[in-house]
Amino acid sequence: MALVVYWYDFICFGIIAGAIFGSLWVLRQREAAGKLDGGTKYESLLVDRTDGDDLVGHTPSGHLGSTQLWMTCWSGVHPIWLLATRGASCIVLVGFLAWDILRYDTSIFVYYTEWTFTLVIVYFALGTVISAHGCWMYSNHLMENEESGGFLKTDSESKSTTATFRTNKIRGTIKVQSRHQQEEIERRAGFWGYLMQSIYQTCAGAAMLTDIVFWGLIVPFLSIEHFSLNMLMGCMHVLNALFLLLDTALNSMPFPWFRLAYFVLWSCLYVIFQWVLHACGFTWWPYPFLELSTPWAPLWYFCLALVHIPCYGFYAIIVKLKNSTFPRLFPHAYIKSY
Repeated sequence: MALVVYWYDFICFGIIAGAIFGSLWVLRQREAAGKLDGGTKYESLLVDRTDGDDLVGHTPSGHLGSTQLWMTCWSGVHPIWLLATRGASCIVLVGFLAWDILRYDTSIFVYYTEWTFTLVIVYFALGTVISAHGCWMYSNHLMENEESGGFLKTDSESKSTTATFRTNKIRGTIKVQSRHQQEEIERRAGFWGYLMQSIYQTCAGAAMLTDIVFWGLIVPFLSIEHFSLNMLMGCMHVLNALFLLLDTALNSMPFPWFRLAYFVLWSCLYVIFQWVLHACGFTWWPYPFLELSTPWAPLWYFCLALVHIPCYGFYAIIVKLKNSTFPRLFPHAYIKSY
């Protein structure tokens, strides 16, 4: 079958290209540059903070402290509960994905849902490993503190030369008096830490998008011969967001807006994957609104591009409500993420 490209398809190509370049520009400004207003650098997924860079008195919105990856936002909850939650979530999701593959074979990966579901599994797998390492460090610090009578030093809430440290057993306020201490508090999360943070925020937006499109558009309006709702599909379009929300209720990670760019790039990658498949002779579109052989295609693509903002924004609002409501309801137990 010959490949046919219509004039309006170029509008769709332009929309995706604009989304890609726009996202890369945002990341270049906020991640790759890694600079604060004062010109000092902070670490991100795309740039390393050098030893000579000074963060004293500054905490950028994209900064991620190492303990924020595995510490809970509840002072009375041991981080092992976050580890258990992530480990259990990973196992359950892997089970559902295996069930899905056994039932429909690997061709099921033509769906965006499977891409997102797999990415959520990657997040929980990486989070489990990092949480396990954090719990091990936490236990060692507790043992050292019990022997020396010292305080457990963390970097979860440092915004200036005075930092508040909270654990379920040790509380205190420590005055930072040297550059070495400040560097310890501002200790970077590292590449894997920022990768985990970026995947987390990508998953959050993508899970909202898949579930909203599935329950709000596909189920009521686009039931076709290739689709029939069953328990497996229903569970996969609920558990992805449910486990992420449970993790959000426990974790201490921030949720800056600019990482919406990773979510957009993830979706653009899937769309390009579909284009390549159809250029190679694949004739069936898993989502009718991605079909290019209709004059309405540019409108659909434009709407899909715009819907990323409210999907990501909805999750960002959840995190904001968490950090604004819980401190008032549980002033002595909750620790703000940022």
